[in-house]
Amino acid sequence: MTELAPLREAYKRDKAAVLQNLASSGASTRGLQKTLHQLAGLADALLIQLWQKAGFSAHVCLVAVGGFGRGELLPCSDVDVLVLLPDGQSPENTPELQNQLERFIGSCWDTGLEIGSSVRTLSECLAESAKDITVQTSLLESRRITGDLQLFAQFQQQYQAAMDPQAFFLAKTLEMRQRHTKFEDTPYALEPNCKESPGGLRDLQIILWVARAAGLGQSWDDLARKGLATPLEVRQIKRNEALLSLIRVRLHLQARRREDRLVFDLQTGVAESFGYMADISSDGRIAVRASEKLMRQYYWAAKAVTQLNQILLLNIEDRLKSDRGETLGSFRTLNERFFEKAGLIEVASDDLYEKHPHAILETFLLYQATPGVTGLSARTLRALYNVRPIMNGQFRADPVNRQTFMQILQQPFGITHAMRLMNQTSVLGRYLWVFRRIVGQMQHDLFHAYTVDQHILMVLRNVRRFFMAEHAHEYPFCSQLAAGWDKPWILYTAALFHDIAKGRGGDHSQLGKAEVRTFARQHRLDKADAQLIEFLVGEHLTMSHVAQKEDLSDPDVIGRFAQRVGNERNLTALYLLTVADIRGTSPKVWNAWKGKLLEDLYKSTLRVLGGRAPDANAVVEARKRDALVELARHAEPHEGHKALWDTLDVGYFMRHDASDIAWHARQLSRHVAKPDPAGPRTIVRARISPVGEGLQVLVFTPDQPDLFARICGHFDQAGFSILDAKVHTTRTGWALDTFQIVTSMLPEHYRELITMVESGLSRTIEQQGPLPAPSRGRVSRRVKSFPMTPRVTLKPDDKAQNWLLSVSASDRIGLLYGIATVLARHGIDLQLAKISTLGERVEDTFLISGPALQQNKAQIEIETELLQALQAV
Repeated sequence: MTELAPLREAYKRDKAAVLQNLASSGASTRGLQKTLHQLAGLADALLIQLWQKAGFSAHVCLVAVGGFGRGELLPCSDVDVLVLLPDGQSPENTPELQNQLERFIGSCWDTGLEIGSSVRTLSECLAESAKDITVQTSLLESRRITGDLQLFAQFQQQYQAAMDPQAFFLAKTLEMRQRHTKFEDTPYALEPNCKESPGGLRDLQIILWVARAAGLGQSWDDLARKGLATPLEVRQIKRNEALLSLIRVRLHLQARRREDRLVFDLQTGVAESFGYMADISSDGRIAVRASEKLMRQYYWAAKAVTQLNQILLLNIEDRLKSDRGETLGSFRTLNERFFEKAGLIEVASDDLYEKHPHAILETFLLYQATPGVTGLSARTLRALYNVRPIMNGQFRADPVNRQTFMQILQQPFGITHAMRLMNQTSVLGRYLWVFRRIVGQMQHDLFHAYTVDQHILMVLRNVRRFFMAEHAHEYPFCSQLAAGWDKPWILYTAALFHDIAKGRGGDHSQLGKAEVRTFARQHRLDKADAQLIEFLVGEHLTMSHVAQKEDLSDPDVIGRFAQRVGNERNLTALYLLTVADIRGTSPKVWNAWKGKLLEDLYKSTLRVLGGRAPDANAVVEARKRDALVELARHAEPHEGHKALWDTLDVGYFMRHDASDIAWHARQLSRHVAKPDPAGPRTIVRARISPVGEGLQVLVFTPDQPDLFARICGHFDQAGFSILDAKVHTTRTGWALDTFQIVTSMLPEHYRELITMVESGLSRTIEQQGPLPAPSRGRVSRRVKSFPMTPRVTLKPDDKAQNWLLSVSASDRIGLLYGIATVLARHGIDLQLAKISTLGERVEDTFLISGPALQQNKAQIEIETELLQALQAV
């Protein structure tokens, strides 16, 4: 160990000097390859010294494999080597060789080389390569470091002779598809892996691997000389490869370990190492984060890599088939400009788009309208890639192109696929210049899981599915409404533009209205259609806000919303867009309870728009009638409900639907009519939620000031999340509260959960004593990396009878309990709670009352304590 110290110190010193130059290079990629070769060279030199010290015979060879075989080494990557032995020799029957191997590998670690090693004979290498595509790929880029030159040459000769380029191509492309599936087939993940994700470095390496296996070259310049890549494509590949490599290197330096994921924790540090700084708005808030600038550059590079990967792999596949004498597929003429080849659209000439720019958008119209077509050929993709400069202001203003774009939007089929393909090929952003501004734009609002452009295309997909019979089972009510809608393209256009102005500062809904107004004028849309699209873009957040934050039992709330919507056509369109939008933010955001709130708001508003003025008494009587029908269906005694209903006021019947009213009566009427002095004073009943997932829980107990807080604390401890709470106090002073709760436990365990909730919550409520202090639950990495400032708003409701408390904060366990304990401490009565969790952000609204709210000093104390409770830790 002592004799290795000088080698270890020298390697550490030399490596640090190289990395220091790399760390200070800013955003420049110049010299990056040279630096990676220098790191590999330092490792080579040390390995040779250690090899010599180990005393190996002249008939053994040390081979670099994998990325190290390319002569590149990242700061924290493994040094992958193969100890190649001649056939007939093995460590098991050669003790001296075994000792040399152990001494060599141990000295590598002792001197600071993070080595990954394998020991194989020549025959074993060939056998393993034939069985395992990973081994075969690793050996493809093998490079001799030291040892028997003749043995290595023999290995290379036999390895190449055993290579089947066609089988290797098929295996690597299948492997790539599996890898892409693992990363959800998108380069736009918010925490992408710059090596493995679609559009990452691995997608470029695959091209060179299959080319090398087929003898088509070992570098990008070789591919250009073979006619597989154009000079422009080679320049673009080199530029984007250098950027992705620099990001990967900086990740290693920031993490001080091998880390290829652009995780939230590291994004800002990597961005600052590139020289990016956050943009600060005039009011002192961060307008654009440094990490957002870096990620947008990453996404643009990954998008280009995805395009170029597809072009070059298709070209290599065609070359392999041609070399084997295989047919390239059947041809079918589509028109004088295009034909179909093996299910792909092919341009009739390489310069088609230069001579006929109108054919650019026609490509996607043809893609939609031609049965059996699954994509674009390499020739077409290349032609589109090379013609991007032609798609300029003149191209966008061309009346023929505008007409073609509207035809694409108005096609009965293929709208989602066409728009995604247009985005992948950069045509959508070059035709709709305003769309280009949001391509690859991150959203750090803690509930969007996609970049803005991908979110928009996801919403478009969701809207489209409402009009497809095969998806009617997903959201039957939406599909029912869509079936009666005459112009689906209006909703598609609204989906395209609803978030088009994100990231500019200001209200993106209003800015989006201006953009879609311009689009409508340029594309000569009918005035009524244009006004509807503009309305949808401007109001696309309104329905969600009202449903999730306001009291839908209040006729005034419904009346104001109906007045804002104006008519049934606007309402239906807004409802469909709202459902599609919420579903398109993140898989975590949508749930059945949100769906019920939106559907209830739609139906209540529709009644008002139909001329039925809000009438609380009529609503109450209708709900009572429907509840009585349900009670009769369950064979409840005649007027058995009366004892309970006599203790309830109009507010109760307005806030609960007939199903809930009947359920409450079945569970509580006998207890109210003939209370048992010796029986339990607290009744808790739970059932599988009639809305969808989770449970509905009923609590009936003598009211107490801290009741809501105790219940919240219990659900927090038990691992439940509260989606909604309706809190009511009877005329006799009993609390009648209803909660919608969900859990991560599987649905098959709900029966056991019901028993657990009924018994456990009853005990919690009946235990007296002070409330336990709220715990500071752990927050996610995303919340830590992009904390949001908690906000508390306290204002009187429109009737000045109660107060509306709105809070927004980063989500964490125990948050709602913390809010509830503050309210309990100040003697605040809760009447309604709307709990809205949007990914990792909460937007909660409470209808409250209490004497403390009449005093300014007490209000300030409550708001201050709430802000403290909302602080993420």
